[in-house]
Amino acid sequence: MEIFGGFMVMMGVLGFLLTVLWFILPFVIFAMKGKLDRAYELLEGIDRRLAVIEKKAREACSTPTTASVAPTALDTPLSPAPPTSAGE
Repeated sequence: MEIFGGFMVMMGVLGFLLTVLWFILPFVIFAMKGKLDRAYELLEGIDRRLAVIEKKAREACSTPTTASVAPTALDTPLSPAPPTSAGE
């Protein structure tokens, strides 16, 4: 009989813990859902702004500039040096 009584006490404690969990869990789930919804909206806004920046960068790179650029040493083709004589 003591085994049955101890088993009932354990079931009562376990039932109480599950009941508390059952009442708390919806609040936890809905709080997480709200935070995820806000994070998703923020991510959508960042994605839209990034698309605008990428479009502007593509347009800036594709349009030729009208400013004249001075040639650099890398722009001139390399040619072999003329031969020199040692006696001159």
